[in-house]
Amino acid sequence: MTRRAFLGVDIGTSSSKGVLVDETGRVLASAIREHEVSRPRPGHVEMDGELWWTEFRELAQELTGVTGVEVAAVGVSGMGPCVLVTDETGRPLRPAILYGVDTRAVAQIERLTEELGGPEAILDRCGSVLTTQAVGPKLRWLAEHEPETWARARRLFMPASWLAYRLTGAYTLDHHSASQCTPLFDIHGLSWHRPWAELVAPSLELPRLAWADEVAGVTREPVAGIPAGVPVVTGSIDAWTEAVSVDAQHPGDLMLMYGSTMFLVATVDRPLTTPSMWGTVGAFRGTRSLAGGMATSGAVTGWLRELVGAPDYPTLLAEAAASGPGARGLLMLPYFAGERTPIMDPDARGIVAGLTLSHTRGDLYRAALEATALGVRHNVETLRAAGADVTNVVAVGGGTQGGLWTRIVSDVTGLAQVIPTTTIGASYGAGYLAARTVVAADIAEWNPPTERIEPDPAPRANYDELYALYRELYTATRPVAHTLAARQRHLP
Repeated sequence: MTRRAFLGVDIGTSSSKGVLVDETGRVLASAIREHEVSRPRPGHVEMDGELWWTEFRELAQELTGVTGVEVAAVGVSGMGPCVLVTDETGRPLRPAILYGVDTRAVAQIERLTEELGGPEAILDRCGSVLTTQAVGPKLRWLAEHEPETWARARRLFMPASWLAYRLTGAYTLDHHSASQCTPLFDIHGLSWHRPWAELVAPSLELPRLAWADEVAGVTREPVAGIPAGVPVVTGSIDAWTEAVSVDAQHPGDLMLMYGSTMFLVATVDRPLTTPSMWGTVGAFRGTRSLAGGMATSGAVTGWLRELVGAPDYPTLLAEAAASGPGARGLLMLPYFAGERTPIMDPDARGIVAGLTLSHTRGDLYRAALEATALGVRHNVETLRAAGADVTNVVAVGGGTQGGLWTRIVSDVTGLAQVIPTTTIGASYGAGYLAARTVVAADIAEWNPPTERIEPDPAPRANYDELYALYRELYTATRPVAHTLAARQRHLP
């Protein structure tokens, strides 16, 4: 007897992941395709949009091979906000420019902010000021630096909307992703703000808006084991789909996504804005978010593992645990790709302070984990200062494995964290969104909590002192970091 199953696929920074789930949320199969971003110049971070489609088909083909199941709906998700421009037929004109880790549009941010009446005017209408996370300045960069490409650009996609388009032909974008297309979207009217859209991107046909759980269309033809006529949800940006996957969509909830970057999504009961964070629409109708994101986290640990030649992560985690709180006197600033929230400084740079010849790779790895935790604390303090009520913290993502990283974050921040049964992340959330189109699925029943991490009070005084030094170190080294960043921009 054939059973109904639901496919969820997420296109991430370092990999694409797929999952096949049944009507109860049980994972029938999962698969992954690892990839790398392209960094053609300092500050430029890109990826080939055709790779997203290729990896989707590979994942779908592998997962739909499970015996006795038929895909009844498809969910999609992906990193963002990204800028993939195509011609009127949907053919990509260049590699996609990625989210806030791509810092190429600093000059355009400054000029566009002035054109639109200053940061306060943009914050009031859009929920966020212009930063490296925003779509608008990157569109302006394309117009100024690649005029031939820009002259042919007619449509704008992100990973989730690109997959939905390739599957269904529907040119659609979810409201949340649109709310990160600053300054093109009016966060109060939940619609494109045409005057600013015409100023920034007059030649683009902006996509139809829908909610993440709404059906974008049905598959036009059989593809990779998926029959024709199967519903495909609109989907959203990975962090919000990840929050869906762990039921962190209620006021007071804060999702911590441990991935290549650390992302924080606080669900709030009313629109909140602050220049230091991103005020956005939530994944579902009627929800609002105040969010933050660090430019690196897992990306630093991966870089460090390769740099020091460690055989695997369990080895590094064991050595970092042995190092102990404070990493034997090391302090790291994790700004290896600039920093997003809350300092909004694309020219910030990574720093390791306190190094001696006696320090080991375990100390360095511990310092990297603690740097991320200190950054989380800075973000949480900023969220609360803006009015967000943080009462329930849910941790998700690959970094929750092994226990040490989450333990450090709880000890540094003083926050308990709940870890759900399934921490696969955004692909699981996409599978859930797909299931909702067919059955009455409840994510609270699909993915109940399985563990709670309470902060240990013993290292708190140590970490309080380290946090004060962390904040001081950025201020003290910022002029030097900015000078070096300027030098790096002129490198070939």
